Amino acid sequence: MRILFVCTGNTCRSPMAEALFNDMVQKAGLKGLKADSAGIAASFGQKASRQAGLIMEELGISLKDHRTRPIDDKLLDQADLILTMTDRHKRFIQTLHPSVWKKIHTLKEFAKMENKDISDPFGQSDEAYRKTAEEIQQALKKVLDKLKE
Repeated sequence: MRILFVCTGNTCRSPMAEALFNDMVQKAGLKGLKADSAGIAASFGQKASRQAGLIMEELGISLKDHRTRPIDDKLLDQADLILTMTDRHKRFIQTLHPSVWKKIHTLKEFAKMENKDISDPFGQSDEAYRKTAEEIQQALKKVLDKLKE
């Protein structure tokens, strides 16, 4: 199963979700689950934000090889499940690509959590990035449990 995480610029939230998810899958010894990420307003080839890289390093995960990329039809078609960081991202993609309607959710919506949106730490402190990473981790644990069922 291919999961696509989507945020705005593909520099912090979605790369953190991708890296955290792939790390969790590997540590659980699960096969057949692979995450990618993209952004609705991303350009090609930028690195992850400094703070996202720093927070992931604290968790023993590297974002050094991450390069931003915009969503496109190929990524959306290849994904079995599309998880956005906000409801706005979800609605934007649904409007442009109605064919994905059945496989797109916000991350927290799919995890059956209260608030649908993952907070955006862009331009904020390291602590804001740390809190966002924790928020993503909590949701991913629920997603992984759901996918194991």
